[in-house]
Amino acid sequence: MPVKVSVVIPVYNPGNYIEDCIASLRRQSLPPEEFEAVFVDDGSTDGTPARLDAVAAETANFKVIHQEASGWSGKPRNVGIAASEGEFVMFVDNDDYLGDEALERMYDYAVANAADVVVGKMAGKGRGVPVELFRRNHPRATVENAPLIDSLTPHKMFRRAFLDRIGLRFPEGRRRLEDHVFVTEAYLRADNVSVLGDYVCYYHLRRDDASNAGFQRFDPVGYFQNLREALDIVEKYTEPGPIRDRLFRRWLRNEMVERMRGKRLLTVPEDYRKELFTEIRGVVVERFGPGVAAGLLPTQQVVAALIADDLLDDLVAFAEWEASITPKAAPDGVEWADGVLRIGLSAELASRNTPMTFPADGTATPLAGSPASVQEAVAWVGAHSVAAFGRATVDLLLRERASSAQYFQPVEFTRETVPTQTDGRVRLVLRGTAAVDPATAAGGDPLGAGLWDVFVRVKLGGWTKECRLGPVAVRGRTATDAGVVGGRVVLPYWTTKQGTLALGVDTTSERPEPGRPWSGEARVPGPRVEVPVPFHVSDDAPVLLKFTRSSGGASAHASGTLRPKGSGSVLEAELPVGDLGGAPWRVALSPVSDAPGAHFHPLPFGVRVKAGGIQVVRPPRPGARPGPASRARRLVGRVARRLGLRGR
Repeated sequence: MPVKVSVVIPVYNPGNYIEDCIASLRRQSLPPEEFEAVFVDDGSTDGTPARLDAVAAETANFKVIHQEASGWSGKPRNVGIAASEGEFVMFVDNDDYLGDEALERMYDYAVANAADVVVGKMAGKGRGVPVELFRRNHPRATVENAPLIDSLTPHKMFRRAFLDRIGLRFPEGRRRLEDHVFVTEAYLRADNVSVLGDYVCYYHLRRDDASNAGFQRFDPVGYFQNLREALDIVEKYTEPGPIRDRLFRRWLRNEMVERMRGKRLLTVPEDYRKELFTEIRGVVVERFGPGVAAGLLPTQQVVAALIADDLLDDLVAFAEWEASITPKAAPDGVEWADGVLRIGLSAELASRNTPMTFPADGTATPLAGSPASVQEAVAWVGAHSVAAFGRATVDLLLRERASSAQYFQPVEFTRETVPTQTDGRVRLVLRGTAAVDPATAAGGDPLGAGLWDVFVRVKLGGWTKECRLGPVAVRGRTATDAGVVGGRVVLPYWTTKQGTLALGVDTTSERPEPGRPWSGEARVPGPRVEVPVPFHVSDDAPVLLKFTRSSGGASAHASGTLRPKGSGSVLEAELPVGDLGGAPWRVALSPVSDAPGAHFHPLPFGVRVKAGGIQVVRPPRPGARPGPASRARRLVGRVARRLGLRGR
């Protein structure tokens, strides 16, 4: 059978980090006979060569190539291309890994859209990845209609015939930004590029010791010389004008301006800061016309102007001001409605934990040269922020804690100008309500089991910033009742450490206290019970109940139904009375679904079978032992019975 995809993995001393990569390749939904993994060991000096040989010996579609160290990833990738047999080539780094369905989905998407390049959604664990690019799918993306240029890492799928037709290979040798040169030319010469944004295909990791090649301190002279090569590609395949300026803007923004901003600049040692500044300024003055910086955000324009005018001290002063700015997002209600979790919020920017204020009226004027002072720069940015407030946005994202996969949720919001009490200035506040449907919240798919943190993304003035939703004063408690949606239990809660909003999906790894107390004990005459429970359902939902003796050991099961009632529901079930004798039993609930396995969630009550019916009681603690007073009462009772005493 023809090979559909060749996965090329350049390898150099990854240690145990390569195990996740290997495991993800073995888990691929694409059948093994339809893809191959080509590991190119670039002179590793740890135990990796032997490990790869062993893996290849037991895995038919894995092969290993050993070569002398070349110094960087370009040559091993080229060697992998030459050895590949697939219709498409996918590049994966040895310390990253793929989503389980990545190869199958990306290949099918490429075929469906006749794509030469497929860009799969990325998740960054400890490192940044593009966000806006993956807001939705782009079947036919270009550098003009999508922010493709924001994603220049090589972790994409390329049609092999396309690479051969244009003779595209990676620059080789010990150097930087070889992927920028390769990917930029691919974007500009491909017949079609497709962006798959509804499934996380690639997990981009930062090692615990930050030893990834991209995190190492680099030589500024060599780095920015390599960057010029990427700019050369843009100049070769575009005409002067807005498109070229837009593409150049990516390198000005990401590789230069962002290195000279806020905390990132202030944490760089002074000597290295000067080296960076000198090389960055050389590229700015040499290669970028006025149209490039003019399209930046206001704060970025200020930084670019200070760089161009050789004002490093002013740049540091501006960075000190900008480093104090943070986003703040406060919750404004969390409630279920018809199976959808509605999350109210308000968001704004703060400086030194105090809400930022702006002039009541602002006009966007072009920046004519560098501001004369930090105060003038701040005033210019403030005026622009007010003038552009009509374009400010707020988004809510769910981010899986284990994998960092994240998904945008729909938000309806308004923009509010709030006058201050004293100085005639205003706050710029975004208020909104997000609608989270757990059945479709993961790019159209249900949220997976695990913990999901709620993040708010604010675009306002010259900033795009993210923060968690919260904190609140009441930590470690539920934010509202759990919801049973799509066969899963979704529990919104405030985290114990930070007091920020998170969702627990089919998990009890964190056990927040209920936000409202249980209503109390009850006695039911007979095996059938109807008990109010803190679960939201939009319709009748079948459930499985599990009863566990408080002292451990025995368990029993029964079926039941959750029926909507008010803001919660009523559990109806016929209990296995004959199996529930003796001490109180703890009760847990699992929705009946097609998902493999049952995930039981403890209920806020227990049951005890007594003569005349079933008693619903407060939940017994696991393995709880009676206290001294209880033991004393039992001892007195036994003595009384032995003496023939009877209560009157």
